[in-house]
Parts: sequence; structure tokens; C-alpha cells
Amino acid sequence: MNVSIIGTGYVGLVAAACFAEMGNHVLCVDINPAVIDALRQGKIHIYEPGLDVLVQRNLEQNRLQFTSDIREGVEKSKFLFNCVGTPPRPDGSCDLSYVYDVATQIGKAISEYRIIVNKSTVPVGTADAVSGMIRHEIEKRGIDVNFDVVSNPEFLKEGDAVSDFMKPDRIIIGTDNPEVAERIGELYSPFARSRDKLVIMGVRSAEMTKYAANCMLATKISFINEMANICERVGADIRDVRMGIGSDHRIGYHFIYPGVGYGGSCFPKDVNALIQTARDIGYTAELLTSVDQVNNRQKKIVSEKIKAYFEPIGGVRDRVLALWGLAFKANTDDIRDSAALVTIAELTALGMRVRAYDPAAGPNAARALKDNRLAEISDDQYSILNGADALAVVTDWNQFRNPDFKTIRSALNNPVIFDGRNLYSKKQLAGLGFTSFSIGRPQI
Repeated sequence: MNVSIIGTGYVGLVAAACFAEMGNHVLCVDINPAVIDALRQGKIHIYEPGLDVLVQRNLEQNRLQFTSDIREGVEKSKFLFNCVGTPPRPDGSCDLSYVYDVATQIGKAISEYRIIVNKSTVPVGTADAVSGMIRHEIEKRGIDVNFDVVSNPEFLKEGDAVSDFMKPDRIIIGTDNPEVAERIGELYSPFARSRDKLVIMGVRSAEMTKYAANCMLATKISFINEMANICERVGADIRDVRMGIGSDHRIGYHFIYPGVGYGGSCFPKDVNALIQTARDIGYTAELLTSVDQVNNRQKKIVSEKIKAYFEPIGGVRDRVLALWGLAFKANTDDIRDSAALVTIAELTALGMRVRAYDPAAGPNAARALKDNRLAEISDDQYSILNGADALAVVTDWNQFRNPDFKTIRSALNNPVIFDGRNLYSKKQLAGLGFTSFSIGRPQI
């Protein structure tokens, strides 16, 4: 099949590479000529494990092409996937200007039947608005062209997006047209060979499903962090509590890991967008508002523990913190809404110097922190420990899980570890001479 993907970010490029991998001919469209030029050389501009191999292979086998001309994409493909960004506005609502611009451009270029697929995360009612915009542009041209607008939300995790696309839990298709559902189903059939994964529903229900899914996951994270904070204060251990509640199949163990809160490009944006959507229709989303508030507080949990530890001995000013992890989670270079950046901002504002390392997100963090003279980004995990007054671990990269504690102990001025991801055994650390602080666990 011929497929055009408009937008080459995390969603668009992953979708393009995976569709091409299954034998389709895919044309990627992006308005940034530099991005297109790099992609034509097989150089990807985002960090996503396994994606570079897929792009290079399908580029070499001529199943994957790139252009900055949206008209070419509209003319060549029956399926037009709208995968452009939907960043948050200051009030938390979703900025749909890129989505609407694509709709307008499609309306100006379309000359025969096409299926327009909204894959970007968009508020309920966006498909109707897109359809109206395309129809308006067609009527201005004095022609009559049929088309359908479908909602097909993505459910990709950064750091595991290729696997999520190739082996999806479900494929949501929002359309009232059975023929369109069948055609989309044929496109996705290689990804659902073991069982029927297609879930067909109305367009608005599909749009809502994406928000409901992300908000549910965000709620689980804020819930377990709330429980962890209570555990610390009553002498309980969140690890035991998690095992106790997770054994109930109605709850399960997934997404109930206490830590420093959620971040990235999806959960914070989608929670706030749904809160704003509810506000626009006169409804107060009290639960989601609390989820957001708990998360914002949790992002400061490590910096608060650090400040509390140093306060009796002169405070954090002029002290040095070694920090491991800058991405909002492991296996990505995404620092959007990262708890690490909150930690750095909170502590450097009080005069503490922070030396930080991340296996992938260092360059992005360096750009974000270029004006913070107290923040230093390093490309060496252990050198930042030399002469530091403590170590904080904020991202759960695998290489942080079993580090060389002897080297850490000898390099630090004070053997203190702030474990924001509960990676380490407090008993083991105590035996090695460390003072440690974690999330929701009693002090030893």
C-alpha cells in the first residue's frame, strides 16, 4: 500500500519505518528541509532504540522516502497520516495549529478519494474540525472530492516505540464508515497476526480513548507516589505495599512504581489538555487536577530531601551534587517535564552546584541549561563524583542499577545517595557505609 506520513517526530517516523518494514511504500513529509536532507541520508534526528536500523534498511530498499512537499504526499498515497505535534498552550489546552495547517494543505491538494488518519493526540471533536477544513478548501476550488477522516490514536512509549508499533496491544480505529474500517484494518493486518487487535468505534470515542488511557496511567503513578509519601511518614515500606496491592488482579503491578513523578511529551500534556477540555464544557475534573498537583509536587521530592539533609549542616549553598539521569525516563533523550531539570533548578537557585550525566539526554540538557552557570553536563558517569557532596539518581537507566559502589564511596566527599527511583537496597548501601534516602521506604 502507498502511505504518506505527515510529520517526522516520534510518532510519525516510527509509524513510517514500521509501515515500510511490513512492505508498504511510505512517503514521509516534513516542512523542515534540514530534517528531510538528513533522513534521506539515513540520519535520524530523534533518539529511539532500534529506529535508526529500520529507517536505514527501508531507505536502502526504496520502501521509505522523504519529501518536504505535502502535495506530493497527497497525490501519491491513499492513506494520509497526520502525525504533527500538538504542543500544550500556557493554559494547558492543546495547540492544534499544526494539525489544522495540515488539514488546510490537504484540502488545497486533494484531487481524488483519500483517507486522512489523525494519529496525533488531539481533543475530542478534532476529526470533525479537520473534515470541515478540508471540505472548505475543496469547495473554494469549485470541485467535489470525497474523503474520510479517521481517528487512529498512537499508544507508543518513548524508548520502546518500535516494539509497541510492531506488537500493539490494540489498534483503535475511530470511524462510522465500515468500508474505511476494513481498509485501515488491511493496512494494519501484519501487526495483528496472532489475534484480532482492531477495536472499531466512533471517531469521538477513539479521540477520547487516547486521553483516557494516558490519564489512567498518570493516575496510577500519582497514586503510588502519594502512597509512598504516606509510607515514609508512618514507617511502612512502599515496596511491601506495592506487592500487597499488586497481587490483586484488579490492580496489578504495572505502573505502580514510586519515584519522581511522570514527565515527557505525553502524560503532562494530555492530563492538562483533558482538564482544560472538561473546563471548556463546564465540568471540573477534580481527580485529574489532583493527579497533576501530586505529580508536580513529586518532581521536587529529591531536591526537598537534599535540602532537608544539608540544612542542619549549613545548607546546600556552595556544595556540589553529582546527578545521574536527565531524561524523564530511561531509553530516551527526551527531557520535557523531566524531574531532573526540576531538581537542578530547585538546588542551583539556592547556590548548589550540580554536575549531571545521562547516557542519551546530555546534549538536550546542555542546551536547556546553557544559561545556568551552576549546572554542568558531563559525558562521564563517574568523573562527576569526584569531590561531590552527594549523589542523586533521578533516571532509571540500566547502567545505574548496579554501579561500582566502591568507586562512588571513594570519590564522594560524603557517602550519601539520594535514590529517586528505588534502585538500590538500603541494607546493602548501609553495609557499604552509605547514608541513603529513597522514596517511600524507612530509613536504616
